[in-house]
Amino acid sequence: MKQQKITTILFDLDGTLLPMDNAAFTKGYFKLLAARLAPLGYEPEKLVDAVWSGTAAMVKNDGSQNNEAAFWKRFSEIYGEKVLDDLPVFENFYATDFQQAKAMCGFNPKAAEAVRTARDLGLRVALATNPIFPAIATESRIRWAGLQPEDFELYTTYENIGYCKPNPAYYQELLDQLNESPERCLMVGNDVAEDMIAEKLGMQVFLLTDCIINKEEADVSVYPRGGFDELLEHIRTLA
Repeated sequence: MKQQKITTILFDLDGTLLPMDNAAFTKGYFKLLAARLAPLGYEPEKLVDAVWSGTAAMVKNDGSQNNEAAFWKRFSEIYGEKVLDDLPVFENFYATDFQQAKAMCGFNPKAAEAVRTARDLGLRVALATNPIFPAIATESRIRWAGLQPEDFELYTTYENIGYCKPNPAYYQELLDQLNESPERCLMVGNDVAEDMIAEKLGMQVFLLTDCIINKEEADVSVYPRGGFDELLEHIRTLA
């Protein structure tokens, strides 16, 4: 089947534009967070469990509230409403201690090249990263990838959307915010389950294999795939 020309590219971030081992990054992130909050009485193991519980609430979110509200509702059910008094500490953590997590990520200059090539070709570019982090953390991770937040027309954070991957409604909400049709979009990501599902809405997809995640061992031969060189070639054929 002949591939349609596109007008918009959606890029995943973690493991796509920003190389990383998810497990190593998560472990390091939790270590930093626990160290910052320990003086306030947050016991590390309970804190990590609570963050995972809040994350699960975001993944299950149905769009009736944004992910930020879903997370803190669940988090405060565990710790009590008093935890909301510590919100400024959490915010400051992302502005300070969280920056050390850059050392847990890789860097590939071809990531920024891919984004800039897309823009140079006249394509719209958005960042379709799973919106489980606040904007301040997402913006930091964009910079770690050698890019700037303003390089993207839109980037999803836990404040501006009420769904998560792999829910197709996440991609539909993104399309709605961009006022774009799925057939005119290319979704680029490294996670077979979370990113390639965009195809169900009618989007074209490209599986970036540098840091591929394929937990269900799906057949990836059905997707256009490869590293950044192959991606750049693919983008040029579709623009």
